[in-house]
Amino acid sequence: MKSPHHQTSAGSAAKPADASLNRRQFLATTATVVGAAALWSAIGPRAWAATAGTASDAPETPNLNFGMIALTDCSPIVIAHEKGLFKKYGINSTVTKGANWAAIRDNLSSGSIQATHMLIGMPLASTMGLAGSPKKPMVIPWLLNRNGQAITLKSEWKGKVGADPKAIKPFVDQAKKLGEPLTFAQTFPPGTHAMWMRYYLAAGGIDPDKDVTLITIPPPQMVANMKIGKMDGFCVGEPWNARAISDGIGFTSVTTQDLWKDHPEKVCAFTEEFAEKNPKTVKAVLKALHEASVWLDDMANRPEQCSIVSKPTYINCDAKTIQGRLLGQLDYGDGRKKTDELPMHFSKRNCNYPQPKYAKWFLSQYRRWGMVTGAPDYEGVAKRVMRTDLYESAMKEIGYLHAGLDNTPETFFDGAIFDPNDPESYAKSFAVKALKG
Repeated sequence: MKSPHHQTSAGSAAKPADASLNRRQFLATTATVVGAAALWSAIGPRAWAATAGTASDAPETPNLNFGMIALTDCSPIVIAHEKGLFKKYGINSTVTKGANWAAIRDNLSSGSIQATHMLIGMPLASTMGLAGSPKKPMVIPWLLNRNGQAITLKSEWKGKVGADPKAIKPFVDQAKKLGEPLTFAQTFPPGTHAMWMRYYLAAGGIDPDKDVTLITIPPPQMVANMKIGKMDGFCVGEPWNARAISDGIGFTSVTTQDLWKDHPEKVCAFTEEFAEKNPKTVKAVLKALHEASVWLDDMANRPEQCSIVSKPTYINCDAKTIQGRLLGQLDYGDGRKKTDELPMHFSKRNCNYPQPKYAKWFLSQYRRWGMVTGAPDYEGVAKRVMRTDLYESAMKEIGYLHAGLDNTPETFFDGAIFDPNDPESYAKSFAVKALKG
């Protein structure tokens, strides 16, 4: 009988010269098996299963270009990019600064950017095709931040106007009689700053469509336009309100958290088409944004945040100008100072959950100001745009326990209460309004 060392696996005779090779192969194979067994013992079946599943969880579209505007609330996207958090979840990120919100919208619609920093009202307006927005369905699976905006008034009104917009009305009436209506600016017609400015003026008995001129100015150009006397007040995000004070041309009347405590502000938006085709990509983005947002809400990290986002590539503003309000050190510029317990935040207090009620509030304001004819489809639009399913799925995959859906009423600085179960009655309840149909 021949020795088994002289047989191939098929049972045929092997040449003596192959014997040493077979022995080497046997030893190498044995070492591999032993090594694999040791690795299995070390990591356990659960970790092995997770490793094995990595390829199937990979983003469908790993190369993403993110849009942003020069505002402090772009920070989650910038930090996720700069600190390699997008990379951690398989996203090769690029961040592109847009000239204005309309350009951001158009770039998202065309696909030149695939995800973006955006005003919460913009995906709603684009999905509905209202206020000059081409109809392009967009989705919000993530709220980037709460609070952190303000209404700035010209320095000439210091000591004459404080937090109460009723004090502006005599100036508005006088200018209107002279045929030279006062001018106020916001950043995008159906956006947050437009809604905050409209709400503020109307609470003072001022019709924003009939009593004053309301214009659109990109955020980084607000201060320069006030400096040359083009407007009497504006609503914008930081750092441009703080910049107006440091430049000596304006003061803060109210912060937007004075108007509505813990209000929603910017979002991370995608087109509906992209989100439907790339759900794993969207969830990878959300996971990275979660880590960035938690980092941002550690106040010890705020100085580093300011150092990063202040760069010319992003906001292009002195880091110290950005830092004060992010740390809750609020100087209104007219002698009023306070420590703000609700500065801009990015993760705490269930910040990121895309609450449908917020979409309904914005729709109620579009109804109030005649941007839609008749009652909009509050429930349908809110459900389509506010993608709680994507948010919840992404957070479940990383084991993050969020606080979930919140449908409680919201109270505003003028005492008005928004009930998300009856947005149409709320829209009709205001003394100053422009309903259509």
